[in-house]
Amino acid sequence: MPQEMLEQEAMRVLQTNDREGFTVPTAGLYPFQWLWDAGFTALGWMKFDENRAWREFELLFQGQWANGMLPHIIFHKPESSYFPGPNRWGTHHTPPTSGITQPPVIASFVHRMLERAKDRSLAEEKARALYPKILAYHRWFKYQRDPDNRGLMNTFHPWETGADNSPAWDEALAQVEIDPTLPPYTRRDTSHVDPSQRPHQSEYDRYLTLLEIYKRADYDQIRLHKECPFRIASLLVDCVLHRANCDLLRLSHYFGAGDEAEITAWIKSSQMGIENLWDEEMGLYLNHDLIQDKPIRVGVSASFLPLYAGICSRQRAKRLVQTLESWGQQVRYLVPSTDPTHPKYEPQRYWRGPVWAVVNRLIAWGLADYGFIKNAERIRQDTYKLFEVSGFSEYYHPSTGAGLGGGSFSWTAAMLLAWE
Repeated sequence: MPQEMLEQEAMRVLQTNDREGFTVPTAGLYPFQWLWDAGFTALGWMKFDENRAWREFELLFQGQWANGMLPHIIFHKPESSYFPGPNRWGTHHTPPTSGITQPPVIASFVHRMLERAKDRSLAEEKARALYPKILAYHRWFKYQRDPDNRGLMNTFHPWETGADNSPAWDEALAQVEIDPTLPPYTRRDTSHVDPSQRPHQSEYDRYLTLLEIYKRADYDQIRLHKECPFRIASLLVDCVLHRANCDLLRLSHYFGAGDEAEITAWIKSSQMGIENLWDEEMGLYLNHDLIQDKPIRVGVSASFLPLYAGICSRQRAKRLVQTLESWGQQVRYLVPSTDPTHPKYEPQRYWRGPVWAVVNRLIAWGLADYGFIKNAERIRQDTYKLFEVSGFSEYYHPSTGAGLGGGSFSWTAAMLLAWE
């Protein structure tokens, strides 16, 4: 399909999924506003409707809590096609929200939109208004999720990582004993998508058990540091947050906000924390189990995100590229979400193998920043070929290119529009 036709289709997907100012990822399967989806989607809107792009963030921050936390779902309007909904979360927020967060891409994308805006006055007005809200969110992360100043955030739920059912979480999640009094529930996702492409029921039981633990703790983060049986350091969260803090620092400079010293201290701390996740033998950065205090020895697509964060030495960056190239010899389309040689690799099950366009974009940014232009171009071409072969699917089979999960997916369409 010619580029112009793909762009027209991508815009149509965003317009179809528009709900009067916020964008649903896709109808039915995900009928609300998701945090990191909103960030990527705003980049897509920016290409043809800048005011609408900024509106995406304004509605997202309607869900921000008084303590600064930005929830991963904002339930703007009632909808029965998704579980767990606001009643199950029981957060008592207006508008209703979930009680956990997601990879904090917003600061980076606000900075990017400000830099590239055609309407400079609009962009400056909107970014200036968003800045203190984003700062409050990053303060919540630092002081509520890293109280010991280790430089790594405590992540309390697989859903917070963005990579819900990654094999990287298998061992840690197995330590969560399923609550025998877990209220009954009916999954909605498997009525929209083939169950072979979704998390297993045993995983869902543990996801819901963790939700009940959150509720019993009244969403008190300090209690959760003591009581939550799932605590990991997620590369996706930590690398995105590090880059976001670097971009927040740029915004602080731009607006003369005076928060530079505080943000710089966060950046120094997280750089050290992420560097400690390097595994020389595997040639990758690894997620970390914070309860057992040990590396999680599963290569995942997020293992390459220290390039996006900008914290790698040149030597380690070269090793990462070598590892990425070895993965590329195993699959037709980069970047699979799990090492394709790992025994738990499943090429069509959600985050256990499939390619995700948004993660591809982050990795490609990082490669380009380090001067690995050919590798970044390979990822761009692979991603575009997936768009051409299978449309704007939620995720893709890394060998066949088949579209998987939800269709007409907003953040996937946005990546076509925003890939520069």
